[in-house]
Amino acid sequence: MTERVEDTVVRPAAAGRPAGAPSAPGTAPVPPSAQAAPARGRAPRRARLRLTRIDPWSVMKTSFLLSIAFAVVTVVSVAMVWQVLGAAGVWDSINSTIQESIGGEDLASFRIEDYVGTSRVLGFTMLVAAIDVVLITAAATLVAFLYNMSAALLGGVEITLAEDN
Repeated sequence: MTERVEDTVVRPAAAGRPAGAPSAPGTAPVPPSAQAAPARGRAPRRARLRLTRIDPWSVMKTSFLLSIAFAVVTVVSVAMVWQVLGAAGVWDSINSTIQESIGGEDLASFRIEDYVGTSRVLGFTMLVAAIDVVLITAAATLVAFLYNMSAALLGGVEITLAEDN
């Protein structure tokens, strides 16, 4: 069910028409006081509100969604950085540097990608991202509960809202 609110707009009278005369058939006349009053800027309204309770369920849902987004961004950014490092030849440079510095026949087949390959790094990143989702959601929910308890003792945070001009 939706509610419909209709606003009445007061328009100034057109030039050459007497005050209070309707501008078109079927419209209400404009009162003379509304026509003669110049448009003045009024001071913005202010309201002082006190935030005394935060719903932990809504905080949990919101923080879960934001932490999922953070996890996706983390995995994608690590994958992009890893691909850029591979395209720039960093891994080949590390392999040749290790083979030249240490030397020996045993290191001729050494490859750094076997130890820190893309699949291992992305797997570790996904594991960290999943843990972060759980921890961020739990921490935000716990903060909401703690805020509610402290607001019950201290009265909450006072906020002043102002209307735009």
